[in-house]
Amino acid sequence: MATLAALTLLALLGTVSCQSVPASAPSASPLSPTPTVTYPPGASPSPSPLVYPPTLDVSVPSHGSPAYPPASVTPSSAPSPSPSVSSQTPPTYPPRASSPAYPPSPSPSQPTFSPLASPSQPAYPPNPSPSQLAYPPSPSPRSMDPTTNSPSTSPSSLRPVPSPNTNHPSPSPSPSAYSPAPAVYPPSPSPAPDSGLSVDHYSTSCPNAEAIVREAVKNAIDSNRGTGAGLIRLFFHDCFVRGCDASVLLNRTGSDEATERLGRPNLTLRGFEVIDAAKSVLEEYCPGIVSCSDILAFAGRDATYFLTNLTADFAMPAGRYDGLVSLASETVPNLPAPFFGLQQLNDSFAAKGLSLEDMVTLSGAHSVGRSSCDSFSDRLSSNSSDMDPGYAAYLRKQCSGYGGTAAQDYRTPDDLDTEYYRDVVSHDVLFGSDAALMDSNETAKMVRDNSSVRGLWESKFVAAMVKMGGVGVKTSADGEIRKKCWIIN
Repeated sequence: MATLAALTLLALLGTVSCQSVPASAPSASPLSPTPTVTYPPGASPSPSPLVYPPTLDVSVPSHGSPAYPPASVTPSSAPSPSPSVSSQTPPTYPPRASSPAYPPSPSPSQPTFSPLASPSQPAYPPNPSPSQLAYPPSPSPRSMDPTTNSPSTSPSSLRPVPSPNTNHPSPSPSPSAYSPAPAVYPPSPSPAPDSGLSVDHYSTSCPNAEAIVREAVKNAIDSNRGTGAGLIRLFFHDCFVRGCDASVLLNRTGSDEATERLGRPNLTLRGFEVIDAAKSVLEEYCPGIVSCSDILAFAGRDATYFLTNLTADFAMPAGRYDGLVSLASETVPNLPAPFFGLQQLNDSFAAKGLSLEDMVTLSGAHSVGRSSCDSFSDRLSSNSSDMDPGYAAYLRKQCSGYGGTAAQDYRTPDDLDTEYYRDVVSHDVLFGSDAALMDSNETAKMVRDNSSVRGLWESKFVAAMVKMGGVGVKTSADGEIRKKCWIIN
């Protein structure tokens, strides 16, 4: 038994020693725990794994440029990357990943488009500005009431402004698109000294003359702002036929021929009663002193003041005498028509000594008042009209009845402001003569400047009113001081 036990013990010891030999063979490397995790099963535990320490995958992104997303560097995309190459030569990454190749602001899809083609623009019609989407919510309630805005300010009043450019740059609302330098268009000069006009002309002979006229104008405009628009138009129509001599006020001259008041362009004039009211008071305080032509000039100035909400106030030179002749036959040849083109407008104003800029400036009076639909009906049905389709549809509704009228500026119909020029740019104007302001680069630039440069148009308008007030002035040699403005003495 003892011998059998000894043999069994020896067999067990032999088995243990055979199992321990492989375990002690090649180990010795301190990295032995790591290879078992890093290398796939079956890989030979040879020393070669030591060439690629496990830290290699971390070092590549750490040396790469932060501008490149970490996803671009994966173990499979870095064939044998040595640390020195990845850290010294970022050019191994495609340069197209660099952001400077695209504009900073737009989204990835936008770099291929110009700024004007931004996604926001498809919401607007081809030409017009965003404001056009407001159709039909156009005029204010007061503007739609025929009693508050009579058709007195018909287009013929100041449509005569010349030419601008059919290549009107996209009517972007951005002020940067426009030239902000008012100095480009200096104010028009006052009447020449030889005109015989002077500021404060009645300061001695009738000190309250201008205050009396202003009071009459204020009362009329407080009752109906449309009357103010009519007074500005009345002044314009007077000066363009025989000069600023109040010949437009006459309905009797002793001649068999009809007076200017019955001329076709003047049939819708209004504001005569305001002039007569002021003259009546002036004759009571200062009989035979203040001319009707000066009263009309003061009234045009005061209407401007009130319709600009007291912002455009200016001195109007005086000293005019009243004319003795008034002929209806002279109205059509002298007054610009609502269908005039650029050259016709330019010629019409030049004949009165007024410049291209004066034309563009004075046409801003189309910002107030209303016009009879027959003055622009041809633009509503013409395929050649550049009027915005939405605006044309709105006007067709306004003019559906007999004797219809429409506000000349549907946005702010009762205010003398620069909305008119925005309307010109966006093709929201009634008359062909208004649209003609965009028929040349020069006048189109004036339009855009007037619409965007704060205070520019107002300063030019008052200067142009003074300049126009010096056209064809009569003196004692060829005029008189009327006792009543509607009849010669």
